[in-house]
Amino acid sequence: MDVERYLDDLRERQRRSWPEGIAREVVHPLGEIAVTDHLQHWARERPAHPAIVFYGTEITYAELDEAVDRFAGWLLGVGVRPGDRVGVLLPNCPQFTVAMLGILRAGAVHVPVNPMFQQHELRHELRDAGVEVLVAATELLPLVEQVRADTPLREVLATSPADLVPADPAIPVPPALDRAPPGGQWSRVSASPRAPHRDADLDALAALNYTGGTTGMPKGCEHTQRHMLYTAVTARAARPPRRGDGPDVYLGYVPVFWIAGEDFGILVPIVHGATVVLLNRWDATAVLRAVERYRVTDVVGTVDNYVELMEHPEFATRDLSSVDNPRSMSFVRKLTPQLRRRWSDRVGAHSVLREASYGMTETHTADTFTYGFADDDRDLRSEPVFCGLPVPGTEFAVVDPEDGAPLPLGERGAIVIRTPSLLTGYWRRPDADAEVLRDGWLRTGDIGLVDEDGCLHYLGRDKEMIKVNGMSVFPAEVEALLARHPDVLGAAVVPVPDPATGQRPLAFVVPVPGAEPDAAALRGWAESNMARYKVPRFEIVAELPMTATGKVKKGDLLDRARRLVEEDA
Repeated sequence: MDVERYLDDLRERQRRSWPEGIAREVVHPLGEIAVTDHLQHWARERPAHPAIVFYGTEITYAELDEAVDRFAGWLLGVGVRPGDRVGVLLPNCPQFTVAMLGILRAGAVHVPVNPMFQQHELRHELRDAGVEVLVAATELLPLVEQVRADTPLREVLATSPADLVPADPAIPVPPALDRAPPGGQWSRVSASPRAPHRDADLDALAALNYTGGTTGMPKGCEHTQRHMLYTAVTARAARPPRRGDGPDVYLGYVPVFWIAGEDFGILVPIVHGATVVLLNRWDATAVLRAVERYRVTDVVGTVDNYVELMEHPEFATRDLSSVDNPRSMSFVRKLTPQLRRRWSDRVGAHSVLREASYGMTETHTADTFTYGFADDDRDLRSEPVFCGLPVPGTEFAVVDPEDGAPLPLGERGAIVIRTPSLLTGYWRRPDADAEVLRDGWLRTGDIGLVDEDGCLHYLGRDKEMIKVNGMSVFPAEVEALLARHPDVLGAAVVPVPDPATGQRPLAFVVPVPGAEPDAAALRGWAESNMARYKVPRFEIVAELPMTATGKVKKGDLLDRARRLVEEDA
């Protein structure tokens, strides 16, 4: 199939499917200026407007702009120069936002580091990125000292998220934050002179966002401020039209060291002059009270988060009507029409729970939008997981994994994507660049299909595809079918060898609390609800191994599945 003819046909289908109210072109409301220049704009235009709310502590745009200037001044004072990598080893807290934006203002490179790392992981990332200056939570200093001699570190600034919690919090504070050791050296930042203004190069390296994959050591994705801006404006433009005319209020509990958390907890709010109610971590009680108190409009979380909210005793009494853009991520538990209906019945018909987006660290996430396809739940009744249309300026295709030729609509193949926010390359990994970057397209390693409307559907990772007697079984499809069982809380499917069929699926199933399904009953149900070659072997487990970013560690499950097969042999 001719590539250009394929893309022309796809664009026309997407044009016809495009929902009203969603912009078709990329628009930069303030112009294509630096992220920190957006901050300065809002500090001038809305100096008293809250930029960050942290358990009742409010930081205005004017205060945030000054803090960012002083952090950049501190960096200059300790010898950081443009292009130097600065690590941020913090959980969700205002200091993370100040540090990230201060690094950008100084022209340095932001390296977010997972605060749940252990020695080997932390050592790898600090060494790989060449981090010489690190901002770290006080409780993580012992870990930093354990690896410091094996890294380029020469300066460590300690700070405690607990320092910015007010004496009388407005919403519940997580126990871990209460226990966090206070103090640190943030006063060194506050006492630093404000950095002089410098013009930003939007195409210079601005961040190394490390992949949060389920196997192998993470690689650093090179991103620029132009990538960040594109994501911020297209992600905001792809939301449902607002019912009111006030500023957006985002709820940020997704970890901001993760790129999706960075997008929706830092970049989108700052670029658009909105408020983010920042939580240190997920807590259902705090979420419900924060939504009501601060009239939150935008929420992004896992399906499991929404289920926990709906099962919370305060769900029936809290006013959540401000939420007009609830988005979910289907990792373990999948979004279903029943869950959507339960949410809207309580919150309001305007609040439609949808899949958030398709995206990767390599593309700075938020590559698609799903608004406009919820009528009759057609997005949820189609092949999982429905990812929708590309945001303006982005294109995707499904191609033959062998020769890269576009496949007809409906055929399953390899997802490739082309976007203005595509990584410049992998940090010091030309071999990885050559493997996945071809003529401006990213070979994502994902399997999917494009439907008649031009919408993308995600089916799973290429390496996870299961071949049963030559027929393809996609783990995401089996997981979505199992999600319909009333006793199944979540499921993860991996391949295991089978002497008769080559491979077969094995489903690790987490039951709903109080339910006690057995493997035989689950198999009988599966045989009535899916093609026989898709029916998995079942293993009941209390929980699934998860990465810090909420993904199932399929590598761990593959090892466990291998052991189960060996024990049966």
